Amino acid sequence: MHLPEFRNEPFTDFSRPENQRAFQDALQRVAREVLGRTWPCWIGGEEVRGRETFEGFDPGELTRLIGRYQKLDATDADRAVEAAHAAFLQWSETDADYRVGIFMRAAQLLRERKHLFSALLCYEVGKSWAEADADTAEAIDFLEYYAGQMLRMAEPQPVTPVPGERNQMIYIPLGVGAVIPPWNFPLAIMAGMTAAALLAGNTVVLKPASQSPAIAAMWVDLMYECGLPKQVLNFVTGPGSTVGGAMVQHRLTRFISFTGSRDVGLWIFEKSSKTQPKQIWMKRLIAEMGGKDSILV
Repeated sequence: MHLPEFRNEPFTDFSRPENQRAFQDALQRVAREVLGRTWPCWIGGEEVRGRETFEGFDPGELTRLIGRYQKLDATDADRAVEAAHAAFLQWSETDADYRVGIFMRAAQLLRERKHLFSALLCYEVGKSWAEADADTAEAIDFLEYYAGQMLRMAEPQPVTPVPGERNQMIYIPLGVGAVIPPWNFPLAIMAGMTAAALLAGNTVVLKPASQSPAIAAMWVDLMYECGLPKQVLNFVTGPGSTVGGAMVQHRLTRFISFTGSRDVGLWIFEKSSKTQPKQIWMKRLIAEMGGKDSILV
């Protein structure tokens, strides 16, 4: 497979009246068709409902219900990790071109629905039009960039020739990844971490921030629509302390991708470094924590 040269997704020019009208239409459509929906979870390819649900509201208009989500528990999280592990072998052996094709289709579909995703970001986390548009554009960038990188890594890799030896270097997937994204870039960072793991042949358990599950749920639906097997992307919602904690500590979790607070990141660092009974590897952790920028008020 040959991909076009990577280019960043351009931002929408909201100074143009036609773009303003298109975004207004998207806001109205999302309010009419998306807000207030009850979103399911997905474990092992099956739709899952919890014994309880929790609600999310527009931070800029607290009476506006964004959605209802499943309040899963540690047992559900364990089941999701085990389901992802069961799907890993078959997914890891798929051809890189096949995986790349799914994510390139997803990037194009996300581009076609850009304003709808951005509109939901405005409602769910209070982003301005421009900031929401940039979040969605970055998500498209991640899907296409990581797809290109996967094709590059699937090619024969250079090794130092040694007389009398036949050497080769091959990139192999690790296993189940626990992906825990933040609320402030709930589409771009979530999609980027998840896409990178899946494109590399890993399977994923995705738990979005409790402030922003709707945008993640809509993206998961888009990925399924584009042909991603449901078993390889498991979607769970619920408290980070129980659901996220179980994902981090499960013996079959191979790596954790986390963006969030310093305190939670340090907790994950500590817990993931301790091996569990029957765990046969060291877990890897990608942790992006707490901003270090200065702020003048």
